[in-house]
Amino acid sequence: MTLSKDLVAASANPLILSILSQGESYGYAILLKVKEISGGDIAWTDGMLYPVLHRLERKGLIRAEWRTAESGRRRKYYSITAPGLAQMERERAQWMSVHTALARMWEDTA
Repeated sequence: MTLSKDLVAASANPLILSILSQGESYGYAILLKVKEISGGDIAWTDGMLYPVLHRLERKGLIRAEWRTAESGRRRKYYSITAPGLAQMERERAQWMSVHTALARMWEDTA
């Protein structure tokens, strides 16, 4: 299934915040996690992910730290902040409201 670009873009913040609420991560691992949890329906590119990460960091919702991985490669690790957790909860409530409304509409038309 191919998801619309608008839906993929709208889901970026809550997905990233939710992933980081489970623990810190780096860009490539976030890309893999999104693909995994979506069953392959959402396959972000670097060009899509990093601007969102930078925007979330500027807003203070996540923080970033450069570290050297065991492989010797430098990676930027991201973690969620307290304001990021609060934002994730607000977005969760909004998405659940939309989901509930759509589910009710589609139940009525089935």
